[in-house]
Amino acid sequence: MDLKSKIREVPNWPIEGVNFKDITTLLEDGETFRYVIDKMSEPFKEMKIDKIVVLDARGFLLGTPIAYNFGVGVCLVRKKGKLPYKTIEATYEKEYGPDTVTMHEDTIKPGEKVLIVDDLLATGGTLGAAIELVEKLGGDIVGVSLIIDLPFLGGSGKFEKYNIKVLVPYDSE
Repeated sequence: MDLKSKIREVPNWPIEGVNFKDITTLLEDGETFRYVIDKMSEPFKEMKIDKIVVLDARGFLLGTPIAYNFGVGVCLVRKKGKLPYKTIEATYEKEYGPDTVTMHEDTIKPGEKVLIVDDLLATGGTLGAAIELVEKLGGDIVGVSLIIDLPFLGGSGKFEKYNIKVLVPYDSE
């Protein structure tokens, strides 16, 4: 399946010079959505996974059905101020400026096997913050599953040891 053709590109959004990769068009098509969830899950089927960590907000849409397929729980990484219980946090730089994400302090137990799921890897700020949170809680990251990688922005090169699997790489903007 040609997934690139299912992803809408929106020039100059959310800021001038950014060519935004919009996956809502991919999610709207039931057959394509099922294909994406199956393909994002496939490389990890033989691994022991205890939790799926999902990144705010599109990662929630992808990681939840993957967690259902594996029969495991979902752990949320959200923007600061969005989680109701005691949290740990990580601050990072992303392509649009600084941001802080949080995770409940009791969502992952030491030694649990974790798969991180999100839609896109650009500069790696959000993924790096999620990795920091998981490792702070003692989780063992078995992989990262993504739809899109923008390797020309340098993110994927920072995380080679984390078993990253990508469905659609964009070699240039």
